[in-house]
Amino acid sequence: MPNPNLDDYLQQGIHGSKETKPEERRQFLGTLRERVVVALKQSQVFEDGVYKEVEESIKTNTGAKLFLNGHLDYAFLSKYIKVANKYKMAYTIVTNKDYVSEIGLLVAFDHAIDKEEIYIAEMEHESESTKEEKKSFFSTLGSFFKK
Repeated sequence: MPNPNLDDYLQQGIHGSKETKPEERRQFLGTLRERVVVALKQSQVFEDGVYKEVEESIKTNTGAKLFLNGHLDYAFLSKYIKVANKYKMAYTIVTNKDYVSEIGLLVAFDHAIDKEEIYIAEMEHESESTKEEKKSFFSTLGSFFKK
């Protein structure tokens, strides 16, 4: 390995240490795509409830770490932090002032696993007709007395 010279030290001081795949690291909250087990987009983190696939990944992948997008409101992140604490997984809230990633959350290792499909499909929402069929007890009772 060649000895670093003064110019290398100066460049590192000015620009920071050299980093592999900086664009990919910005997109994947400071880690590389090859290390990711599962990822959610920001819009998915905003949804009510916790994705069961994410909870299962947190539960089964000991040694992995949960990365959360710091540009999102803590109220949306807290449900996943609770799951991480439940299964004793370390988590990090990543905020990059220069770049806002579309990724809202991901579970990743510190080494490559090269999982082919990391994104989870969005949750199915009830259709309006299904909601009409699922009326509450009191709305049914109210309609009974209106007659």
